[in-house]
Amino acid sequence: MAPALTVTETATENVTNALGSVSLKAEKGPSYPRYLPHFDASEKFPPTPVREFSDPGLRADPTKPNLLGPGVQVKQISPYIGSEVRGVQISQLSKEGLDELALFAAERKVLAFRDQDFKDLSPERQIEIASHFGPIQRHPTSGNVEGFPEFHVVYRDADHQRFREYRGADNRAIRTSWHSDVSYELQPPGTTFFWILDIPENKAGDTLFLSQVEAYKRLSPEFQKRLEGLRAVHSAVYQAEYSRKSGGPVRREPVESEHPVVRQHPVTGEKALYVNPGFTRRIVGFKEEESEYLLKFLYDHISKGADYQIRATYEPGTLVIWDNRVTVHSGTGDFPQEQRRHAVRLTPQAEVPIPALA
Repeated sequence: MAPALTVTETATENVTNALGSVSLKAEKGPSYPRYLPHFDASEKFPPTPVREFSDPGLRADPTKPNLLGPGVQVKQISPYIGSEVRGVQISQLSKEGLDELALFAAERKVLAFRDQDFKDLSPERQIEIASHFGPIQRHPTSGNVEGFPEFHVVYRDADHQRFREYRGADNRAIRTSWHSDVSYELQPPGTTFFWILDIPENKAGDTLFLSQVEAYKRLSPEFQKRLEGLRAVHSAVYQAEYSRKSGGPVRREPVESEHPVVRQHPVTGEKALYVNPGFTRRIVGFKEEESEYLLKFLYDHISKGADYQIRATYEPGTLVIWDNRVTVHSGTGDFPQEQRRHAVRLTPQAEVPIPALA
């Protein structure tokens, strides 16, 4: 159990970083101090092994009786992506219900579950549930939870701006940063869990999501054919270099992987673009100028697709689950720097991306 911290006066907590403990002072302490980001430059992981993977959605009953039973309310956010769900507790789902959750996430791309008790479960139970969807990726550079390297902690307040600095937000006119989480892994994530612990006072800090399936569908058939069969390099090098320069951890040496530019989902069969500005670096076999030109077009196509984007909003008890294989997303830095935003991610890895075939 991660109890809420009730503070009426100025609180002081510790965020552990590569150099030790940093005093964190605020008028109100974090609601879940157990999940403050932990950085230890001496922490090391072995290379990530290749694992067999079978998507749990393949086992699911398509009518989803164990997930979407009586009393469950589902509200479509957009025709192409996103549903808001009330009336079901993820923590109480059976194995069959979790299989149906994998299928539902693949179909709708992003699911916002409200009024969840997930944030108040033990870390062990949270990991157990997420592990149903695949082995949990252990992030090589981000803050994790001390004793639980499976967690990726997203934390920002007046004194801790690591994510903002990584994105170079102060030197950019536009602060959106579209990406698919750790797409550089040989087996990138599939069904992903993200839950909010502290929301900025102005109710901001939403997440933008976009359907890479619809982005692919909007292209002409001839252009789709040209993209199918291409491969792109996804790299963790910049992320590792930034962490080293800032005194943070590099828990394993950065990897680069080649993935299809268009991938196919193993459950739905849908084809989706699989490039993102965050980690995709070049098209294999293209000259530098050719690669830059094609990637710039695809990134512009993604960023301008407002009619197949949604804005996932947060309220206390929100758990957002999305399929990382067929979406890209971006945080929104639309809240004052002195306000706290605290969230946690568990990132199950899926299959080696399946190339789409014409």
